[in-house]
Amino acid sequence: MSSVSHELKDTSVASSKWLDAHYDPVANLYTFSSCIALSDLHGDGENKLVVGDLGTGVCNVKLKVYRGTGVLSESTLLDLPTGLVSFLMDLHEPRTPAIAVASGPFIYVYKNLRPYFKFTLPSLEVNPLEQDVWSQAKEDMIDPMTLKEMLEGLRFLMLEPQEMENFVLLHKEQPIRRQTVITCIGMLKKNMADEDAVSCLVIGTENGDVYILDPEAFTILYKMSLPSSPTLMDVTGQFDVEFRITVACRNGNIYILRRDSPKPKYCIELSSHPVGLVRMGKNVVVGCTHETLHGYTQKGKKLWTAYLPAPVTTMALMDLPTRGFQAVLVGLANCEVHMYRDKNLISTIKTPDVVTSICFGRYGREDGTLIMTTKGGGLIVKILKRTAVFDDRDSAPGPPIAQSIRLNVPKKTKLYVDQTLRERENAVAMHRAFQMDLSRLRLAAARAYVKALESSLTPMSASLTEPLKMNAVVQGLGPSFKLTLNIQNTASCRPVMNLAISFLYDENLYSMRTAFFKIPLLVPGLNYPIDTFVECLSDKGISDIIKVFVLREGKSAPLLTAHINMPVSEGLALN
Repeated sequence: MSSVSHELKDTSVASSKWLDAHYDPVANLYTFSSCIALSDLHGDGENKLVVGDLGTGVCNVKLKVYRGTGVLSESTLLDLPTGLVSFLMDLHEPRTPAIAVASGPFIYVYKNLRPYFKFTLPSLEVNPLEQDVWSQAKEDMIDPMTLKEMLEGLRFLMLEPQEMENFVLLHKEQPIRRQTVITCIGMLKKNMADEDAVSCLVIGTENGDVYILDPEAFTILYKMSLPSSPTLMDVTGQFDVEFRITVACRNGNIYILRRDSPKPKYCIELSSHPVGLVRMGKNVVVGCTHETLHGYTQKGKKLWTAYLPAPVTTMALMDLPTRGFQAVLVGLANCEVHMYRDKNLISTIKTPDVVTSICFGRYGREDGTLIMTTKGGGLIVKILKRTAVFDDRDSAPGPPIAQSIRLNVPKKTKLYVDQTLRERENAVAMHRAFQMDLSRLRLAAARAYVKALESSLTPMSASLTEPLKMNAVVQGLGPSFKLTLNIQNTASCRPVMNLAISFLYDENLYSMRTAFFKIPLLVPGLNYPIDTFVECLSDKGISDIIKVFVLREGKSAPLLTAHINMPVSEGLALN
């Protein structure tokens, strides 16, 4: 029994496209796809896994680096991370990337796994009325209760009266500031598209601003504004040439920013809020809360929609440049990860728990590594088999792929346009002519049918008392032919008796050994073959029709009539 189970297990593993490299259900790793990255931190050709671990949300918030299946280093973070990216900030050798971690209003930059730089978001403009009120409080021109009343009028302060005096004494000497926080972070190549090119940081803030930072001085190179707070971001292009930033915002819309405008160039209005955003080639794939996956062009035109069996938890791009293969990985709440190529579901991965983050790329020295973390804190590492092949056909039930392929409709020619105009101008006359021709066709078909019934030319008899069916087969090249008639009684239980078969033919052209047969009984359901031989008397290469009549004693009209078109005789008579 055990050997059979082992064989079944080996068969299922062989049929899978993935190798189960590692699974640690108690790794205590709580993170999202925006806080996970693969990077060659030491420039040795071996990629490490960098994770911004959220811990419990209050404590154990750390920046962890994994090598293989173990933790290489840990660094404590002061606040919850909202995202991290790996980027090259200079051309200095050795070319080791830095890690930028967005947390609150700050970006912490780590170089060689050590703190290197801290960037702070610029302060926002303060309400001038609030600024004036605090200035008066600082110079003791108003008491704390008057300050509270004025700030409550501005809806800036909600404190109990007993707490007011201590609050004013604590804060009146400090400069008033209004600070925002970072909601998402991305990376943009500076002036080259190479993999090891210097990159700029792109950050989205809670107040709807998008900043592009200089990679060395960390100054603001470019600022853009959005109508709402960004939550998801995808960046492509080069800062010095042309770039495109696709941003999903909290108002349920997706905006596309370009270099030539500080305002959004295009807007995509979604029917539900986005929870995942991935760029695949020139298209954008969006996962929404209503268990749907949508594909859009760069200009916001909708291409397709795929319906999912469960809510989306996370999304990531699967890019395999060595094979020229790209797909979208979608983590679902039913413990599955679906792989989509356009709208086609090409593979499904079962997981032991709900996946909260996905990252695909080079890990260690393996190019096709899939790394996932689960809701319970587990870590899953899978390696794509080198023999794995993904079909473009959709594995989900539904209409075939060909149904979604657009037809290549040719352009309208001048002849087509002229014909269309003629049909519009003469529509009534053309319709009448068509109806007339159709009526004539129906009349001709009815007349031919009546004639066939009257002359019993149908292959089945119209009589209810003698329901018969007959067909004829001619064999031979000539001048001798074998003629076989197959007659069948199609009644359910009633036999047919006292039938006769007679042949009518041109006696100058043909001669028959037996031209008349009597059939005493036809049992229902049985086929009765009747054979006779026909001799062609002419050597001029002509043929004629032989008529066959099925007769009933006491009736002048035949039950069945058949016209047999005899073939031309190809042989020569032997003297």
